[in-house]
Amino acid sequence: MSMPFYVSPEQMTQDKAEFARKGIARGRSLITLEYDEGILLVAENPLNLSKIGEIYDRIGFAGVGKYSEFDRLRQLGIQYADVQGFRFSREDVRAKALANLYSQMIGDEFNRAIKPLEVEIVVAEIGDPESPAHSANALYNVNFDGSILELEGFSVIGGANDNVKRHVEVNYQENMPLEAALELGHDALQRAENGTSDLPSESLEVCLLDRSRTGRKFVRLTSPDVKEILTK
Repeated sequence: MSMPFYVSPEQMTQDKAEFARKGIARGRSLITLEYDEGILLVAENPLNLSKIGEIYDRIGFAGVGKYSEFDRLRQLGIQYADVQGFRFSREDVRAKALANLYSQMIGDEFNRAIKPLEVEIVVAEIGDPESPAHSANALYNVNFDGSILELEGFSVIGGANDNVKRHVEVNYQENMPLEAALELGHDALQRAENGTSDLPSESLEVCLLDRSRTGRKFVRLTSPDVKEILTK
């Protein structure tokens, strides 16, 4: 009688992690930067499919990896936020709770399924100086295994991003104007090992959580807008 095939839990976890990392690394990097009036999300994305989107009034979402998987997470996040805002109030919908939800969902998939989700995501919330409980920005990374990081200043996910992270770490400054933040993001993306060394502005996807806007804070910049800012 043949022996049943056996793989140790440690080896299975390592294999899943390696599989997810390889899938995510094949894509392009995405950078999130806090600037003086809000939060900037910028990615190399020559396609019409969006990596960045709005979840709720003050909350943005960005994902890298397998599009169908992180876009499904985005849609589930919108449904969750809508229900929470209806049950309680719009001010009670927070990025921390949403990031915890994503962490649980992605972690469960990593632990229970044969194939993990090939995704990394960012959940960003713009602070409101007029509200003491919501005065500070919030920035969370959720990795393919469900681990969650709370960050300040900036975040880099996806792709072959060691050079990108290093460049942002060296050059990032607090309270940068939008023009400087976008220029830093653009310059950093050009340094990705699997990126484009001469990245045109038309290949950038750029969104903002703009504190100066009334009501919904999320805004998507058009290619002419991005080009104008970069040429200032």
